[in-house]
Amino acid sequence: MKRAIFPGTFDPFTIGHFSVVQRALTFMDEVVIGIGINESKRTWFPTSKRLAMISKLYAGEPRIKVKSYTGLTVDFAKEEQAGFIIRGIRTVHDFEYEETIADINRKLAGIETILLFTEPELTSVSSTIVRELLQFGKDVTPFLPEGLDINL
Repeated sequence: MKRAIFPGTFDPFTIGHFSVVQRALTFMDEVVIGIGINESKRTWFPTSKRLAMISKLYAGEPRIKVKSYTGLTVDFAKEEQAGFIIRGIRTVHDFEYEETIADINRKLAGIETILLFTEPELTSVSSTIVRELLQFGKDVTPFLPEGLDINL
């Protein structure tokens, strides 16, 4: 069975994240969406709400699991018995950063990283921008997957 993790903060989970998961399901048997907990990051939604929102979004998809984790992503991948880490790439800067992390993860644990380039129409969508729009009371539904309820 080909199992991958898709790690991130997902604060919030955007249409870009959704696209990466849907595309990963075309070549993976199972994807574990791993919500990384990093106490040094200020988040808009608490971890429990992010878990609930994403779990509800994928309630009808048995090949998706949603979990939170602390520590190194590579250790989470090993705990989940995942042979792959899926990452989305929007920019050249993302690529350079992810390439370095992928090399380290392969050396540490033999886990391969698969980089999926963002669809062109989604390159401007980021959780950071969506959070900023939320802070100013703007409607963010165009940037969220249909069915993601941020008002849980």
